[in-house]
Amino acid sequence: MYIKDRLSRRGFLLGASGLAVTACACQYDTQRTPTSDGDSSLAESALVDLSAVRAIGMMSRGELAAERYAGALLVRCAEQQALNCFITLEPARVLEAARAADQRRRAGAALGPLHGLPIPVKDSINTREYPTTAGTPALRGFRPVDDAPIVASLIAAGAIVLGKTNLHELSCGWTSNNHAFGAVHNPYDVSRIPGGSSGGTAAAIAARMAPLGLAEDTEGSIRVPAALCGLAGFRPTTGRYPTVGAAPISPLFDQVGPHARTVADLVLFDSVASNDHRPIKASTLKGVRLAIPRGYYYAGLDPEVERLTEAALAKLRSAGVELVEADVPDLASLIGLITSQVQCHDLNTALPKYLETFGAHVRFEEVIAQASADIRGMFAKYILPGSERFITEEVYRAAVDVYLPKLRHLFTDYYARTGATAIVFPATMMPATRIGEDVEVRIRGQSVPFPVAIARNIAPGSTTGLPGLVLPAGLTADGLPVSLEFDGPAGSDRALLGLGLAIEQVLGPIPPPHLG
Repeated sequence: MYIKDRLSRRGFLLGASGLAVTACACQYDTQRTPTSDGDSSLAESALVDLSAVRAIGMMSRGELAAERYAGALLVRCAEQQALNCFITLEPARVLEAARAADQRRRAGAALGPLHGLPIPVKDSINTREYPTTAGTPALRGFRPVDDAPIVASLIAAGAIVLGKTNLHELSCGWTSNNHAFGAVHNPYDVSRIPGGSSGGTAAAIAARMAPLGLAEDTEGSIRVPAALCGLAGFRPTTGRYPTVGAAPISPLFDQVGPHARTVADLVLFDSVASNDHRPIKASTLKGVRLAIPRGYYYAGLDPEVERLTEAALAKLRSAGVELVEADVPDLASLIGLITSQVQCHDLNTALPKYLETFGAHVRFEEVIAQASADIRGMFAKYILPGSERFITEEVYRAAVDVYLPKLRHLFTDYYARTGATAIVFPATMMPATRIGEDVEVRIRGQSVPFPVAIARNIAPGSTTGLPGLVLPAGLTADGLPVSLEFDGPAGSDRALLGLGLAIEQVLGPIPPPHLG
């Protein structure tokens, strides 16, 4: 079932696969009392607010049936389908998997750490039971033979795939205004972007369609949507989780990772994805050093972003955090010599290899020919041989062999020099823009290129391969999320998550979106 078809809620529920959702939704009265199985008396409206950790705990203990929980989430998906979060959603398949999870529990089988949890998966990551379109027309019918390793790990841990989420076409953008499958809408203001490229996953988590989702990040595709949708998002050190079976941009930068509403749920995801189940505890903030590189990350911010960022920093300072002001020298020039060059070069080779390796039965040239006009234009200008800004092998080798090592050394030296556990900065220069405002934006009366406003601050972390954690800092006067990013040294993922558990408590939650 394609959500792009814009079915009404009734049509969604009464479709061939939606009949099961109706049956499930009607089976549970919102004031339902516990059954002999110990099923929770929580109303369906409360079920969708559960964190992944709490929902899994209740299902594992038999306090909540996995089928009932999946049914509540599917009804929420139907109610909020206008957000256009999903490309493919098959309720009957989800409910069947949930019933199987309940049967395993009743039979006394060993339960995985993600028992019964429906997880939306970005539609650029291979799934055996669902098409993987990468958000582009030529791959509408592409059905991979196997799950990507990251998906297989989640399923082996007890998770259920809750459909495939919409994204910026071929992951090539930060808006998720997909011209082939329709724009994804931000739950905090449906006229605005959710960020990209993993906008469908982020919007689904923010809208309470699920508590935990799978996204992917090359240059901000986890962190930008997390920031604009008010979520906790985590891009691990490059290579921490396997990216095999995910439609690529650059093997040097690509990294899958999670969206959630709590850091504890990110920790849970990390334990499964990294196969490291040692507990992560909240750090003690007193005496923790966080670095503030104002020269690059804080210049030219939107006034509301600046206000909320400074208020959040004041909270951290009051909690005992030591804020160290120190710039990262030559950062802008190095990013300018590496980030775009590597991506534009690698996309031209990595995507054809992906199509061939996983049996898409469509050639790279066909994918581009059938892509939406904006994507064709981007490839014609930046990617394809003979294009106006085609990256030569000489330029690419300089980026990878000369400038990238310099950048990595620069950050290694910076952390050592400052003694900082992480650097902290606003994830984006401005809140979510309106859908279609993706060329230039106005900040403090000045015209700023959209890619700069959205991607300037997130580019260094993914280019260098650092772990990055995004946490909401508050809402603007217009009710839009503003978020901070915390980037730690390469390999410090567990320490960064422990830091996030503590910082989350200091910053506090933001209100959920007001959805009709």
